Amino acid sequence: MANTSDISRGMILKLDGSLYTVVEFGENKTARAAAKVWAKLKGVDNSRSIEKTWNSGDTIYPVRVERKTFQFLYKDDTGFNFMDNETFEQIALAENLVDAPQFLKEGQEVSVLINTETEQPMSVELPDKIVVKVTYSEPGVKGDTATRTLKPATVETGATVNVPLFVNEGELIRINTKTGEYVERVKE
Repeated sequence: MANTSDISRGMILKLDGSLYTVVEFGENKTARAAAKVWAKLKGVDNSRSIEKTWNSGDTIYPVRVERKTFQFLYKDDTGFNFMDNETFEQIALAENLVDAPQFLKEGQEVSVLINTETEQPMSVELPDKIVVKVTYSEPGVKGDTATRTLKPATVETGATVNVPLFVNEGELIRINTKTGEYVERVKE
């Protein structure tokens, strides 16, 4: 059985019948009382974010998770359709299980987290950074480069990202999928 000393970032825990992933954790030590372990948790099977505190040494219930590589095929009425790269088995998942659905493009590889106890998919994670093509962007004003001014640009997935003025239509850019921010321009 695991206890609070085993907590790590990214670990998935079962609490009150729901699954939560550990976003941040730490320990509070005081001179008189026993140490306490705290964690910020984000719901895997719900959209709640909570904070939980345990006494040091309390039992926790981690869930064993397997990470498999899937390929995004298409989106339809059933949800987002993915194919297992090893077995070619297809699954359809709801939008709330996908990390950043606005950045999904056909043929893109993603990681699907699967609960090994129930064999149910729990969430879909995109790579941290992806390369996309800018499909629409207003031309930048010449000479307006003294400040870090940003302009909206539409990328091939349909999402809108703020980019520097020098980025033009048809160029490839790298985006951070966790924050939705522009990272850099990519040469072809």
